[in-house]
Amino acid sequence: MSHTNQHIEQLITLCKKGNQAAQLEVYNLYFKAMYNTALRIVKDPFEAEDVMQESFLSAFTKLDSFRGEVAFGAWLKRIVVNNSIQHYRKNNKYESVTIDDVLYKVEANDGIAADYEFTNMKAQKVLEIMKTLKDNYRIALTLFLIEGYDYEEICAIMDISAANCRTTISRAKESLRKKLEAQCV
Repeated sequence: MSHTNQHIEQLITLCKKGNQAAQLEVYNLYFKAMYNTALRIVKDPFEAEDVMQESFLSAFTKLDSFRGEVAFGAWLKRIVVNNSIQHYRKNNKYESVTIDDVLYKVEANDGIAADYEFTNMKAQKVLEIMKTLKDNYRIALTLFLIEGYDYEEICAIMDISAANCRTTISRAKESLRKKLEAQCV
């Protein structure tokens, strides 16, 4: 077990005892990644921050249910993803979305070194185009390609069948490919 994993396990033990300093340290270790995860789903920086905060509160109150079967970060990310999807669905159930809402710009400061500026520009373009996909395509692709969930996990998160999941991801990839090709012409 690595030194970092031991440190996180110690922090989790302290958090379970209500140690606020340990909670703050856990928050500081994970908030950036969890914010970015929420932002990719809810598409609004302020809402992403709210979802992230709610997710941390939820995680700290439900810490006794963390069994250590997966890494703490993966467990926390699952909470953030579920809360983000729930928040997005709730807030967009009856709203119409303008093109400006869909095409908002992702903050450039992701901690990527300047050496990768050109690659980062390409990645940002792909992420921008992903935001123009239908909601279920965008969420499925984000979970699969960016967050690294497998089909089974995506089925559970999105509450869809395995066949529907594979079809959705396949169609989402095809839609993204066509939109990327159209941008290059």
